Amino acid sequence: MTKIFGHRGAAGTCPENTMPSFKAAIESGADGIELDVHLSKDGVPVVIHDESVDRTTNGKGFVKDLTFSQLKNLDASYLFPEYSGKAFIPSLEEVLAWSSSSDFLLNIELKNDRIPYQELEEKVIQQIFTYKLQNRVILSSFNHESLMLCHRISSELETAALLSERLFEPWNYAKTLSARAIHPVHYAADPHVIFHSQANGIQVRPFTVNDEQTMQFLFKAECAGFFTDYPEKALSLKKK
Repeated sequence: MTKIFGHRGAAGTCPENTMPSFKAAIESGADGIELDVHLSKDGVPVVIHDESVDRTTNGKGFVKDLTFSQLKNLDASYLFPEYSGKAFIPSLEEVLAWSSSSDFLLNIELKNDRIPYQELEEKVIQQIFTYKLQNRVILSSFNHESLMLCHRISSELETAALLSERLFEPWNYAKTLSARAIHPVHYAADPHVIFHSQANGIQVRPFTVNDEQTMQFLFKAECAGFFTDYPEKALSLKKK
């Protein structure tokens, strides 16, 4: 069955990458959540999409230049003022601790394709094992060198190559990375790619799928999963 992942939680209806967003996605019935991780100035893995805090918080500056104490005090309600004072930048550890009492999947995207955070992979993987979540976590990144490093640190963890464009035989490319999955932009996940990738043992989970027509296509194609800002809508279609 096609797995539904809440993209940055339930980013279509809640402030992205915040605890209210993650909780809303799981309460809607999503199979898992997707989140993004950077490192703070003092080396704490934190959950936010952009390299800077400007777009999604009331602060200014790069994540790498702010301590975790400074980051966690920012209001991250973003487009949803009703969450003001309730939505903040969480640490990865906060999300993992909350997740450990349940059984949903977690896709952790390492956001190191622009800024080469030192020891991001090691710190994230250490926390995953601390909370015994290694069987429920997928590590993804546009930085494929980082994915290779993750595999070398722990071959037990599933890695997935994020793809922003079409590739020739992406299932073979994934194997060169020792990745078990590809996460292509949705328009690059055609029937040929889905069928041949999954026939070769490479799971396909496109991003970011918000329209019903694409969702229905992916269900019919028996795609392994997809990421959506609207997990509740996807679950409703899946039930039909």
